[in-house]
Amino acid sequence: MTTDGATISSAVPSQTNLPTDVAACHAMILLLLEGHQRKDHTIESLEHRLDLLLRRIYGSSREKLDPKQLALFEDLLKQLAEPTPPAPEPAPPAEPLAASNARKGHGRRKLPADLPREKRVHDLPEAEKPCPCCGQMRELIGSETSEQLDIIPAQLKVIEHVRLKYICKACEARTAEGGPQIATASKPLAPIEKGLGAPGLLAFVIVSKYCDHIPLYRFEGICKRHGIVIPRSTQWEWIFQSGQLFRPLGDLMIEELLASKVIHTDDTPVDVLDRSLDKTRTGRFWVYVGDESHAYTVFDYTPSRSRDGPMTFLKNWGRDVGRYLQADAFGGYDGIYAGKAGGLVTEVACWAHARRYFFDAQATNVAASTQAIAYIRLLYDAEKDAKDLSSAERARVRQERSAPILVQFRAWLLGQQAVNGGPVLPKSPMGEAITYTLNQWTALCVYLLDGDLAIDNNAAENTLRRIAIGRKNWLFCGSDNGGRTAAILFTLIASCQRHKIDPFAYLKDVLTRIAATPVSQLRDLLPDRWKITSATHH
Repeated sequence: MTTDGATISSAVPSQTNLPTDVAACHAMILLLLEGHQRKDHTIESLEHRLDLLLRRIYGSSREKLDPKQLALFEDLLKQLAEPTPPAPEPAPPAEPLAASNARKGHGRRKLPADLPREKRVHDLPEAEKPCPCCGQMRELIGSETSEQLDIIPAQLKVIEHVRLKYICKACEARTAEGGPQIATASKPLAPIEKGLGAPGLLAFVIVSKYCDHIPLYRFEGICKRHGIVIPRSTQWEWIFQSGQLFRPLGDLMIEELLASKVIHTDDTPVDVLDRSLDKTRTGRFWVYVGDESHAYTVFDYTPSRSRDGPMTFLKNWGRDVGRYLQADAFGGYDGIYAGKAGGLVTEVACWAHARRYFFDAQATNVAASTQAIAYIRLLYDAEKDAKDLSSAERARVRQERSAPILVQFRAWLLGQQAVNGGPVLPKSPMGEAITYTLNQWTALCVYLLDGDLAIDNNAAENTLRRIAIGRKNWLFCGSDNGGRTAAILFTLIASCQRHKIDPFAYLKDVLTRIAATPVSQLRDLLPDRWKITSATHH
C-alpha cells in the first residue's frame, strides 16, 4: 500500500456510499490510521534528512554534545568506568618550573631558530648619550632584543644557463683535418626538457595547487602582476610532466605501503570533465594510510566507485594472513576480508562512523542517542589513557576497560530494538543507528585484540580533508589523466607532511635531481630517507 493521499482516498468509500456494517467501518478506520502513521513516518524521515542536510551545509562539523545531556548519564559513566586500572607509581619530584613556564597561556610563541634573521641595532641619538644629571657620557651595559616576523613576497627570477665553449688554437688553422676541436660545457639535466619552468617554479605551482588549493587561473593572475604570462594550459603541462617524473617514486611508495600490517582507507568523490558528455561525471579518490613502520600515505584515482578500485590496489596485500584493513562499511572491500569472496584480511570497523549515526539521531530521540554516545565516550576515554602505552599494554587496557563496556553496550542496543520489545522502531534514525552498529559489531570489536589497531578510521578521514578543501577551489579534475596525476602529487605532499617535511623544499630538490638519478637509487628520494640525508647535508 502506498502512502499518498490519492491511493488512500480511493480505498475509502465516498460520503454517498458509507458502509453501515460495523466491521467495515472498523476496517476503514484502521486503513485511515495506517495511512496517517505511514505519512507521519515519511514526514519524520524527510525532516530528519533535511535537518542533516542543513547542518552539513551551515552547521558545525564537530560532533559536540551539550555537557548537560551527558550529565543525565553521570551515574552510568561512573559505573562503567570502574574498575579503573591501578594508578602508576608517582614519578620522582621534578624541579619546580618557573611560574611563567608552568602557565599554559595564549601568548606569543617563540619563532623557529632556523629562520633567517636580520639584525637591526637601534642606538641612542648622540644628543641623548650624555647623562642629564652630570653631563658625563653614559656607558653601554647591554641590550634588549625583541623579534618581529616579516615576509618577502614570492619573486620570479630568470636563471641564465651560460655554457662556456673552448677551442684549441693550435688546431684552429688545420681546417683540412676537420677543423678545430670545440668543447662546450654541459648543463644539468632539466626535469622538463627545453621547458621554461625551473625546478623551483614547478615545485611552487604543484604546492600551490595540491597543498594550498590555489587553482591554476589564480596563479596565472599572480604571475601577471609580475609582468609574466604563464597560461594555465602551460602550468597544467608542467604538472602533468612532473607527475610522470614522480610516478616511479609513487610506485615505490605503494610497494612500501603494502608491507604494512595495518592499512586505513577511505574514499571521496570528485567531479571530472568528460568530453563525451555535456556535464561532469563522478570520479573517486582513494587514500591508503600505512602503519607507523611504513609511514606512507598513498592516493589512488578511479573513474568510478566500483569495487575494482580497492580490489585492484590491495590485490596482493589481501592474500596475506595477519593483515588488518580499517575502513567504512562499503561493500567494495568485501572481497578483501576474510570469509568474504576468499579474502584473508581482517576487517576493522570505525567507531567514529557508528558514533556519527547516533549523533545524527539526536533530533528524533535525544535520550537514547545521548546514552549511546555516553557508552562510546567511555571507549574513547580508555583510548586516551592508553595513548602513550606500548602495543601490548594498550591491548591489556582495552581488555580490562573497554571489553566490559562493549558487552553492556550491546545488551543495551538489543534491548532498545522494537523486535525485542524495546521502544525504538527499526526505520527511525535511532533504529538505523542501532542496526548499523549491530551489523558491524564483530568488526567494531576487532581493535580490542591488537594494540596496533585504532578505535576508528580517523587517520584516513582526516587525510581526505585535503581533497574536500581543494574541491571548493579547483572544483573538478579536467580528465581521468588529471585525476591520476593529482593522486601522485597528493601522495608526495601528504607523505611529506606526515614526516614533517616542507613539501616545496622536497619537490624542488627532487625535481632538480631525479632526471640524473639511476633507478637503483630512487629509494633515496623517498620522503623519509630524503629527510635523513637532507638533515645530514645541512
